[in-house]
Amino acid sequence: MEKTPSYFVTREAPARISAMSRDIKLIVVVRDPVTWAISDYTQTLSKKPDIPSFESVTFKNRTTGLIDTSWSAVQIGIYAKHLDNWLQLGQILFVSGERLIADLAGELGRVQDFLGLKRIITDKHFYFNQTKGFPCLKKAEGSSKPHCLGKTKGRTHPNINPQVVQRLRDFYRPFNMKFYQVTRRMIVWDDRKVPIFYVHVCSETLQDCRRWKLVALVRPKPQ
Repeated sequence: MEKTPSYFVTREAPARISAMSRDIKLIVVVRDPVTWAISDYTQTLSKKPDIPSFESVTFKNRTTGLIDTSWSAVQIGIYAKHLDNWLQLGQILFVSGERLIADLAGELGRVQDFLGLKRIITDKHFYFNQTKGFPCLKKAEGSSKPHCLGKTKGRTHPNINPQVVQRLRDFYRPFNMKFYQVTRRMIVWDDRKVPIFYVHVCSETLQDCRRWKLVALVRPKPQ
């Protein structure tokens, strides 16, 4: 097992992975693409404090509101576009980055099921660190001490003009809808802290699944 975030968005990756093993299983963690873009910018800003403002790199034309899709932070969040490169979606599990924070054990339960493993990892293995804003392991493997994500995780994001954020949400909305329909994972990203989940019905074929029907609206329980 190994991890490389760029696999999912690299055009050559599917063919190379298929040539290596047709039985391989991939786990792709996705999050609100707007939050992702801001987070990516924040990371770059921590290394290069003199870079242009977020607004400057987001737009090709600020007056017309034209988004610069050549900027990698924007491009990566167009998940539906990258899906077109992957044929065997049954071998891919899409994990919600937001749910890894709000319900880590529940999301890892899906991962264990996908890998054909017994559900051993549960709520009892974690606690929520209020300072970091993330769940942490109560005991790391081979240690009696808890283990949390590194210092680079949980950086404070810069304040972004709400109009810029809304323009990005409008831009991503049609791509997000296609992503929901194809993956059958209805995580609706908006300006709320916790994503909204839609329960929908579709047939086993991908074509019929695109004609989804909203049957319920469920909010995750607060932690």
